[in-house]
Amino acid sequence: MVEKDFIGSKGIKVSGTSSWEAPSNIALVKYWGKFGNQYPQNPSLSFTLSKCVSQTSVSFTERLKPGSDFSFDFSFEGKPTPSFHPKIESFFQRIDQYVPFLKDHHLSIKSTNSFPHSSGIASSASGMSALALCILSIEKEGCPDISESFFLKKASFLARLGSGSAARSVEGPLVTWGSSESFEDSSNFYGTAINSEIHSVFKNYRDTILLIDKGQKKVSSTVGHNLMNNHLYAATRFKQAHENTALLKSILASGDLDAFVSLVESEALTLHALMMASSPYFILMHPNTLEVLNKVWDYRNTNNSALCFTLDAGANVHLLYPDSESESVIKFIKEELASYCQNSQFIEDQIGNGAKKL
Repeated sequence: MVEKDFIGSKGIKVSGTSSWEAPSNIALVKYWGKFGNQYPQNPSLSFTLSKCVSQTSVSFTERLKPGSDFSFDFSFEGKPTPSFHPKIESFFQRIDQYVPFLKDHHLSIKSTNSFPHSSGIASSASGMSALALCILSIEKEGCPDISESFFLKKASFLARLGSGSAARSVEGPLVTWGSSESFEDSSNFYGTAINSEIHSVFKNYRDTILLIDKGQKKVSSTVGHNLMNNHLYAATRFKQAHENTALLKSILASGDLDAFVSLVESEALTLHALMMASSPYFILMHPNTLEVLNKVWDYRNTNNSALCFTLDAGANVHLLYPDSESESVIKFIKEELASYCQNSQFIEDQIGNGAKKL
């Protein structure tokens, strides 16, 4: 499919409310760097989460005198939040030609998160995918012949224009985004649920998120991605991501946990190495992040465990492990790692199946 396939019909006039719950996701192969209209410089592959979600409700009312602007209000966690308006406005401008009925309506948007906003748990991914799904549900009311397959593709396509990683938060449990020879139906336009063989060990995988720092990220994702435009190691990194995507596809089929651990941790550290080697450069890990990583390595070696970590562009640590190790790993977290978290907080999550209508 190409972009023009997603251009929507004009003249849709509806009233009503649409509500969706969309999950965050954690990339195993990282996307870092973009070009053009929110296209990824390399393919990525992620676990869809289950409990770290955004719930968004959008009420549509027809405007008596539609204008050239967008009309909306937004509340977050039950409070009007005008600070979000510029990001939403920018999102609407990007998707305008694909859902041209927006300017004919006033949108009342209400959203909540099950996890701290802007803490490195990809709240923009879950939030933007939930908002895109709400908008597209309204389009489907006016165009009921939209197929389920097209609906999911367009929802991911729209979500991508708000936040790149949001393309991977519509479906689950494993999603790839970005054109790759490893997945025939992969695309730069939208995320695609992986339908190739997945070993049973990965089907109930756990992700416990250690909240090292619940505050605003030091560097926004947009700034971080832009640093790849003239990065000394960009070409090598993009090549590596293609190779790791192919390798991870094989690992997911075989159930090779040692190879999974090695690849996932290498991807996480590569992301942070790229930031440290950027101009300007940034260190996103905190001292407690490093303490946790070393303790994870010690635990794995001592217990012959498959516990591993991954990181997004922040200080928090995602601990990934098979369901069979849940009891022992949670005990380890409570006894040895929680003290490194802000207010000893961590979130127990697991692999999920994607967004759902409420």
